[in-house]
Amino acid sequence: MSVEPVLEELRKELAAHADEEIRRTGRRFFKEPVNLYGIKTAVGTKIAKEFFKQLKGRTKEEIFSLCEELWKSGMMEESFVACNWSYALRKEFAEEDFLLFERWIQRYVGNWASCDTLCNHTIGAFIETFPQYVDRLKEWTASENRWVRRASAVSLIIPARNGLFLDDVFEIAERLLLDADDLVQKGYGWLLKVTCAKHEDAVFSYILSRKDVMPRTALRYAIEKMPPERKKEAMKR
Repeated sequence: MSVEPVLEELRKELAAHADEEIRRTGRRFFKEPVNLYGIKTAVGTKIAKEFFKQLKGRTKEEIFSLCEELWKSGMMEESFVACNWSYALRKEFAEEDFLLFERWIQRYVGNWASCDTLCNHTIGAFIETFPQYVDRLKEWTASENRWVRRASAVSLIIPARNGLFLDDVFEIAERLLLDADDLVQKGYGWLLKVTCAKHEDAVFSYILSRKDVMPRTALRYAIEKMPPERKKEAMKR
C-alpha cells in the first residue's frame, strides 16, 4: 500500500468505530475544543497496532512522515495512532529525532491527552535512551506554549516512576513551581507523585520546603499517594 491509501483506510476504520455518546462525554474532560471520532481507547489502540503491521518494510522516516500527517489532522484519535506508531519505533530512535518530537508538541498538540500520550511514551523512551536530552526538557519550562511546559514534566513520568532522573525531576518542578497554568501545575504535581514510588522521603522533603508557595492544585497531585499523616503535614499552612 502507498502512503495515502494507508491513511485513507485507517481513517475509514476509525470513523467506522465512532460513537456519538463517547464523543459527547469525552469532550467534558477538556476545557478547550477538541476534535474527536469518539472511540474507546482500547479500540483505538487495537486499530493502531493492526495498521502498524501494514507498515512492515517502511523506513522510520516514512512512518514518522505518516505520523506527522496524522498529527496535522487535529483529530485526537489520529494523534493517538501517531503516538502509538512512533513509540513502536523506540528501538530505532536517533538523537536527531528529538527535533521532530519537539515540533509535534509545538505545532500540533492542543490538549492534555495528546500531550501526555506523546510525552509519557515516545519522548519518555527517547530520554531514557539519550539521557543528556533531559536538559532540553528543562528549556521547555520557559516556553510560552502551555503544552510545551507541561511536556517538560510529563515526559519524565515513566522514567521517574522507575526511580530515574531524581535531581532533574526536582529541577523541573522548581522551574515550574509558580506557573499559573493549572494544567502545568497538574503536570509537575503528577511528576512528583510518581517519583514518590521510589523516592517518597525526598519528594516529601521537597514538598515541605515549598508548600507555602506551591499552588494547591500541584500540591494535591503531588501528595495523592502519600500516607495520610504525610498528606496532613503537607497541607498545613
